[in-house]
Amino acid sequence: MPNLDYQILGSVMPMLEIVLKKSQRLYAQTGSMQWMDVNIQMDTAMRGGVFGALKRTISGEGMFLNYFSALSDGATVAFGHTFPGTIIPLDLNQGPMLCQRRSFLCATETVDYDIVLQRRLGAGFFGGEGFILQKLSGSGMAFIEIDGECVEKTLGPGETIRVETSAVGAFQESVTMDIERVKGFKNMFVGGEGLFLTTLKGPGRVWLQTMPIQSMAGELSGFLSTGRKR
Repeated sequence: MPNLDYQILGSVMPMLEIVLKKSQRLYAQTGSMQWMDVNIQMDTAMRGGVFGALKRTISGEGMFLNYFSALSDGATVAFGHTFPGTIIPLDLNQGPMLCQRRSFLCATETVDYDIVLQRRLGAGFFGGEGFILQKLSGSGMAFIEIDGECVEKTLGPGETIRVETSAVGAFQESVTMDIERVKGFKNMFVGGEGLFLTTLKGPGRVWLQTMPIQSMAGELSGFLSTGRKR
């Protein structure tokens, strides 16, 4: 779906607004729509049947998806971010993307939404998001949610970066992901960076997130009431 007319509004809690031409169609996670005008028709369905719905559940999403069709030119629909973070547009015409669990927001109908399992055992056990990643492929545009701000990097062939295991938001399929143990006894146990780091090896683009939701939850937990009465 070329020439998709969209804008991302806001900062900490952004909203994605998309203006469709007649008969253009999107699909999105249930509960993500913030508003739509009267020329948008919404339908709820299981994309990919029961098996597809079960795979979405495994990847941290709902079984059903909402479809939004434009009844006339200029029909507008808007989707909101689930938590503080950033909405990232992805052009799938440039190749498939792998994303963290829970990240899918919406996409044009020509985009395929699937899950993949980590091929490397270390990445599966220690990679922060486990064995399962969301895979977006096909053609057209997709939009994902990542936690906090976004840092985008382009890796050359063989170029490698090491990142905190939960900081990986998305990367092109051409990028290799693996896990390596932090070297040095003091680094491992008193360095505060955990026992493992994720390695990403190019070529390809990588989107990193500055505040993984699990890290934010851990920081906030100490300020929450324990529920005990004085």
